[in-house]
Amino acid sequence: MNKKTKLGLALVAAASLVSGAAIATSAHAASYKLYIAYQGPLTGDNKQTGLDEIAGVKYALALYNAKHPGYQIGLKQVDDQGSGTGAGVVAPGTAKDKSIVAIVGPAFSGASVASFPFYKAAKLPMISPSATRVTLTDPTSTDFGGPYFHRIPSKDDKQGPALAHYAIEGVTNPVVYVVNDQSSYGTGLDGYVQSALKATAGVKISGTDSVDGTNTTLDFSATISKIKAGNSNVVIYSGYYAQAAGFVKQLRNAGYTGIFASGDGTYDPGFITGAGDSAEGARLTASSAVFSDAGAKITADFTKKIGTAPGTYATEDFDATNILLTCITTKGAHTREKIQECINTGSFKGLMGNTISFDANGDTAGAGFINGFLVKGGVIVSKGQKK
Repeated sequence: MNKKTKLGLALVAAASLVSGAAIATSAHAASYKLYIAYQGPLTGDNKQTGLDEIAGVKYALALYNAKHPGYQIGLKQVDDQGSGTGAGVVAPGTAKDKSIVAIVGPAFSGASVASFPFYKAAKLPMISPSATRVTLTDPTSTDFGGPYFHRIPSKDDKQGPALAHYAIEGVTNPVVYVVNDQSSYGTGLDGYVQSALKATAGVKISGTDSVDGTNTTLDFSATISKIKAGNSNVVIYSGYYAQAAGFVKQLRNAGYTGIFASGDGTYDPGFITGAGDSAEGARLTASSAVFSDAGAKITADFTKKIGTAPGTYATEDFDATNILLTCITTKGAHTREKIQECINTGSFKGLMGNTISFDANGDTAGAGFINGFLVKGGVIVSKGQKK
């Protein structure tokens, strides 16, 4: 069975299971007053991102429900497999599910664009923890998700230059080969990477390539031949971790010893799982705060309650969920319309003590940080902010 056939069958099965909407995470669904939903890739090649993210949502809800026994909030899971095709299957039913008052997500940019027509028509507010494509909050673009789409991370016009500069950091006479995965996210980030490289003195772009990101078993031999022929000592990949893992593994097996760098689509432990030792030394960027930086006590409590340590984007999902819960409880917003108003006008405290509010287009007011990460000893290590 080929990959596209399997994807199609999986989406049909998912749609049948949830009647086009979502599944509750508890058997006590009748006791819930309202539901929020999480939308992201919970199955498929990039599922680890979704599993890490929804864990942050679940932890915020666990803390909330423990303190509010008389007004329990439920969670529904919307699995779009990280794709626009998947989102097109699950978004219509989710929009029609009146028990869902808001969404944490969508997680990916392409899935966000595909979901917007349904959620905007249904006036369903969204807060994404990880969708970074610039056009999602650009009112002049057909991708615009406003006024119902909001996001916590910085946009790719900030990440692109940070990724480019981090990739060549400390490299003498950098010769860079640039690859994207043809996705909504990957092509956007790639454009900002290339612009930053061209504006940086002493940098040579040896070549560019665009590959089918839906094929996680892609043979990169043609691309690798061009990388080696151009004497490239830096490779920057704009795409998601499942394919990035295969790419870097093939690169290392072919004898490439230079820098491999990628953006937040690759910022996931699944990249290391897939690439093994070949992931060592990879440089990654993301507009994400490391949950454990909030302290050992809350990190241990997260692990105890959820059964897994906080992963990538757990902070942003925790914050997004708490914004919705604050609107529901403190502001008395129990409808989509009221929650939308609360998100647009409110000011909220994040896990790290930061203040979160949203501008008219849905971006986090004052957002702008991009962190650098290094794969070292088989784990992703924070290297601080990058510009």
